[in-house]
Amino acid sequence: MCLAIPSRIVESDGLRARVECFGQEREVNLMLMPEEVAVGDYVLVQVGGFAYERVEQSRALEALALMEEVIGLGEPEAAT
Repeated sequence: MCLAIPSRIVESDGLRARVECFGQEREVNLMLMPEEVAVGDYVLVQVGGFAYERVEQSRALEALALMEEVIGLGEPEAAT
């Protein structure tokens, strides 16, 4: 099983991009992308550093919030 975490593109030259996720940045290759992406887009990145799918911002932010809660980076929701 593979878990891909959405990463936001912060720089791109068309062939490679710098992405950010949870405050960490890294370079990724865009050659597997079936569509063009731009700064601000969210992508899924597989092992080896290849972005392979663009993710809608709302879905990416929802997934990131859930992951933050699961791994303890975010504040737990108050019980009502």
